[in-house]
Amino acid sequence: MSDHYDPYDRGCPSRDLLDRIGDKWTVLVLGELADEQPHRYATIRDRLEGVSEKMLTQTLRHLEHDGLITREVFAEVPPRVQYQLTPLGVTLRQPLAALTAWSIAHAAEVIEARQRQSVPTV
Repeated sequence: MSDHYDPYDRGCPSRDLLDRIGDKWTVLVLGELADEQPHRYATIRDRLEGVSEKMLTQTLRHLEHDGLITREVFAEVPPRVQYQLTPLGVTLRQPLAALTAWSIAHAAEVIEARQRQSVPTV
């Protein structure tokens, strides 16, 4: 495999990675784990309003598979599972924080633009 990655090329691994990182739930899960502390599944679920159990589980599995988070299971009853960013996952904190800050700063402008577009012109 080449050292040259171009997300504009179909089939490029970097394109797949951008799709994963840009996913709605991925961004929110990584944001929740950004403090680098271990988080229990239930805590993540409760903070991410609207995420289904299936989608959260799927997102966490993908992030673990990609090496962005770790999953630690404690042999307790009931079992306790904690998730935490890996060193690779930590490298995403700054870019995702910038996107989050941009979305907060410009949300009103985007909402306004959407409203203008939905108004029929005469």
